[in-house]
Amino acid sequence: MDNLHNLTWNDNKVTRTARAQQHGHTSCAVWFTGLSGAGKSTIANALELHLHNTGIRTYLLDGDNVRHGLNQDLGFSMADRQENIRRVAHTANLFVDAGIVVIVAMISPLRADRNTARTLFTPGEFIEVFVECPLEVCIERDPKGLYKQAQAGAISDFTGISSPYESPLDAEITIHTNRQSVEEATHLIARYVTDKISFQGDAELSRSAAHK
Repeated sequence: MDNLHNLTWNDNKVTRTARAQQHGHTSCAVWFTGLSGAGKSTIANALELHLHNTGIRTYLLDGDNVRHGLNQDLGFSMADRQENIRRVAHTANLFVDAGIVVIVAMISPLRADRNTARTLFTPGEFIEVFVECPLEVCIERDPKGLYKQAQAGAISDFTGISSPYESPLDAEITIHTNRQSVEEATHLIARYVTDKISFQGDAELSRSAAHK
C-alpha cells in the first residue's frame, strides 16, 4: 500500500459505453447473500442460465468456487471473510466494467462489507438479493453437512451457529426460499435485472424474452 503513490491509473481506450454497444446491453452486479443452505447458488445458477439463454452476457462468481483459486489463501475468520468479500467485489466491478452482468453468490454475512461492495458501483449497478430462509430450515436441509459439523464443534466460525449473520435492511430483492420455488425466484430476479439494464438495437428482443 505504501507504493500506491508510485502508480498511475491508465484509462482504457475501449470504454464501458463501447462495450455496451457491442454486447447490446449495459451491465450490473447481482449480489446474492444469505445463510448456507438458503439456496443462493441454486438460484444464482438458474438465473445465469435464464439470462444467458435470452442473449445477455453473464458470469457467475460462486463463493465456494473463488476459494479454490483467487481466495484459496483465506480462512474463515471475520478478517479473512472481509478480505474475501473485498476481492470478489473488486473482481465483480471489473466484470461490470467489461460489460458483463455478473452474478455473485456469497454468504457475505456483515452489512458493512456488503455496503462497502456496493460503493464500488455506480447507483443502480448493484442489486442485492437477500435469499431469506429460516435458520431451522437451512439446518434441516444441510445439503453439504456443514451445520451438523458446526454444531458438533468440528467447524469453527460458521455463520448462523458460531459466527453472526446480519440480514440486509434494504435489499433490492428478497426471496423466501421456504415459500418460493427456484423457478419463481429466477423469473422475479430476471425481470428486475432486465428492467434495470438498458438494451440497444435488436437486443431489445432479449428484454421481452427474459420476461417470459
